[in-house]
Amino acid sequence: MARLTATSLTCLRGPRLVFEGLDFSLDAGDALLLTGPNGSGKSSLLRLLAGLLSPLDGQITANGRPISDDMEGHRAATAYLGHLDPVKSTLSVQENARFWATLLGTPDRVDAALATLNLTELAALSGRVLSSGQRRRLSLTRLLLSPADLWLLDEPTVGLDTNAVATVEQMVMDHRAQGGVVILSTHIEFQLPGAKTLDLGDFTPAAFRSEAPV
Repeated sequence: MARLTATSLTCLRGPRLVFEGLDFSLDAGDALLLTGPNGSGKSSLLRLLAGLLSPLDGQITANGRPISDDMEGHRAATAYLGHLDPVKSTLSVQENARFWATLLGTPDRVDAALATLNLTELAALSGRVLSSGQRRRLSLTRLLLSPADLWLLDEPTVGLDTNAVATVEQMVMDHRAQGGVVILSTHIEFQLPGAKTLDLGDFTPAAFRSEAPV
């Protein structure tokens, strides 16, 4: 992905105007850290960028072309990791990874992805017996299985210990080194050298700036 740009984005969720007039531009290898109080729209912005929501106003472009012109193509070039871990409890760790890899067309990456996230010894375990941290690590394998250039990560380190967080930091660093773009939100310290920062609180509509976060 050569460039991802948001211009004058405005987001409406239900009756609430979440943010307005939001702008940023990212080139290959860039990272953007989303900050701001709860309710400022970090998750909503990630869902807009993933094509899961539509902006009330403004535009998102990838390589100079509005993503709305080819939403299917944009979604194929995007890996989105939300709060929920889509682990099938009836499948083993390896079967879950193989299922995603088959959908993504990368079956040759399964073993390496499991090894990177320290899941090789758990490969035969059923998804139903995994801890929250193990489920999150399994979900993170989807990033390594995906050929997507754009990673959108909403609190990717929830439930992870220090060693696993370091692994995710390295994954992000490697992805950027290969020209990928990463946008993430996190409430913990996360090593993201050279990243840009976007405070969603700066784009809260004036009428709501005195309200407590929700």
